Amino acid sequence: MSGIGIITATTVVGVVGIFVGLFLGVAGIKFKVKVDEKEEAVLAALPGNNCGGCGFAGCSGLAAAIAKGEAPVNACPVGGDAVGKQIAEIMGVEAENTVRQVAFVACQGDCEKAKQDYDYYGIEDCRMMSFVPGGGPKSCNSGCLGFGTCTKVCPFDAIHVVNGVAVVDKEKCKACGKCIAVCPKKLISLIPYDAKLAVACSSRDKGPVTMKACQTGCIGCGICVKNCPSQAVSVTEFNATIDQEKCTGCGTCAEKCPKKAIVKI
Repeated sequence: MSGIGIITATTVVGVVGIFVGLFLGVAGIKFKVKVDEKEEAVLAALPGNNCGGCGFAGCSGLAAAIAKGEAPVNACPVGGDAVGKQIAEIMGVEAENTVRQVAFVACQGDCEKAKQDYDYYGIEDCRMMSFVPGGGPKSCNSGCLGFGTCTKVCPFDAIHVVNGVAVVDKEKCKACGKCIAVCPKKLISLIPYDAKLAVACSSRDKGPVTMKACQTGCIGCGICVKNCPSQAVSVTEFNATIDQEKCTGCGTCAEKCPKKAIVKI
């Protein structure tokens, strides 16, 4: 190739490079996506677990909603009060106090206390029990199946099956709600971290039926209601419920319960 050809080729490549560079620069300015600085700051403050406990698909979705004023600054259950206050400062609003919550499994029907109708050797997934006779091997149709579907979805290793019943480690629990969503028996709910007492049974069967299925099931006798000094206990559909806002934690209901269905936590 002659010297003129080399110079020509070099010139063409250089001109094309300059043209492409200018085009990309202009396009970058024209099509630049505006970044909400508050949204970015909120996202950085969130823990990044992407657990969905806030009701959004992930932390980025929650950050966008908070920045737009569509979600409260303390919406992250994992971050709790500390993260809520940090985000409130970013958004320039006053932080609201939040009550820490934890998951609680309303069942004590373990391998010793709950009767079984048969032995099950199939797939160990609680959600599959709707396809087997009686909804599972346990006689109580409201009891924990114990196959650990909740443990598999918990991102914080806060729930484990112990002797056939799921048990929550309240120190590890972040109240993300994944175990609640996946439990087919709807045994798991959120209660205040500082709660002192809870009813560890979800059966709505009449007393005689419950007693045949489990040694520690609530029979709806109402003794707890009669003995509660703060009127914090009620019975609906043969099952006791504790109003945590009224409960003083005196423990009288647990002491008087003939089936020991109310437990200290």
